[in-house]
Amino acid sequence: MSINPVAAASIIMLVLLFLKVPVFASVFAAAAAYFFLMPDLPQQIVVQRMLAGAESIPMLAIPFFVCAGTFMNYSGVTARVMQFCEVLTGRMTGGLAQVNVLLSTLMGGLSGSNLADAAMEAKMLVPEMEKRGFSKEFSSVVTACSAMITPLIPPGIAMIVYGSIANVSIGNLFIAGIGPGLLLCVTMMLLVSIFSHKRNYKPLRTERMKASDFMRALKEAALPLCLPIIIIGGIRLGIFTPTEAGTVAIVYSLLLGVIYHELTMDSFIKGMKETIITTSGIMLIICAANAFAWVLTRERIPQMITELIVGLIDNKYIFLIAVNIFLLIVGMFIEGTAAMIVLVPLLAPIAAAYGIHEIQFAMTVIFNMAVGCITPPMGTLMFVTCGITKCKIKNFIIEARPFYVLLLVCLMLLTFVPIFSVGVLQLFGLA
Repeated sequence: MSINPVAAASIIMLVLLFLKVPVFASVFAAAAAYFFLMPDLPQQIVVQRMLAGAESIPMLAIPFFVCAGTFMNYSGVTARVMQFCEVLTGRMTGGLAQVNVLLSTLMGGLSGSNLADAAMEAKMLVPEMEKRGFSKEFSSVVTACSAMITPLIPPGIAMIVYGSIANVSIGNLFIAGIGPGLLLCVTMMLLVSIFSHKRNYKPLRTERMKASDFMRALKEAALPLCLPIIIIGGIRLGIFTPTEAGTVAIVYSLLLGVIYHELTMDSFIKGMKETIITTSGIMLIICAANAFAWVLTRERIPQMITELIVGLIDNKYIFLIAVNIFLLIVGMFIEGTAAMIVLVPLLAPIAAAYGIHEIQFAMTVIFNMAVGCITPPMGTLMFVTCGITKCKIKNFIIEARPFYVLLLVCLMLLTFVPIFSVGVLQLFGLA
């Protein structure tokens, strides 16, 4: 009895992932297994496809934005933006928890890396939240869940990856991401407020915000908050491409470091090391996933799945429900970047066949992958945050249950109410 090479490769990948082998190694092993079972294929193709995945011009934006976000953390930007958030949310019930959510939203427009933001906020905010009476579990959950906003707010790395794979305008994805990001920010702040009322978590202050305090905080945070405007405006006006926008972000972050006198040579070197490590991890996954995606394309898996699904499902809404369920399950076991590189070429053509707007579908996929970052057993945000705060995973999951419900509600809104995913594009006449 002959073994189906694709099935064998897929099983190998899943088994390795369950054994907690690093994602890039699991996916590469699957691609290598396919070539081993297909001796007629030249072995060097697997290496060529991996290199091709890293040679994509739009992918250059990834190290640039990672670098810019790293330098932002060393330039005094985070502290100034956090102070601005404290002024805005100081009277809200929940105090620092509200600051946590709003800071993730604003920093999402500066760094593009959810793991970096979660690590930074876990170090800066969680200890202070615990001092003010918040439980370790609640503080950790708010930190991890709010970091989910980062890939949705431009310039999210997930948007760059999706746009490169599906040949969708990265500039349009950046603009469209504002809607889902704000949706999640507002709903999460409402949920935090409800829990804070029940648990008697106090606001930071009781007196009214003074105009002088607001203007002082805004003055300190104004320059960093201009970065998303510069990036999106520059791309839409044709001044630079999304890739070139990454270099603009680096120059801008270095300029802020000089203006604030906080970026030293030691922090510059440390920032470069962090950039190299983070980028290397992302690119290894992209290279391995690109090789496996080539295997699926060669075997005509996308076309077969398209024909099968279109033949079985004649309603786009049922298709979207099925896709959401499937992606939520996949996100629990496979890192988001690898999952997108393998699955987007399979699912995007089917969505187009049903007449689903490409940006709406992109936001749905990216949101699903973001949810996977805080769900067991592979939730990277969950592990990073708990590793820093020393919160037990079991306690984290129990505390996060209401947030999981909130995320499902937001996902349904994004999936079935287009205004949340393409509304901003329509506002600018781009959709």
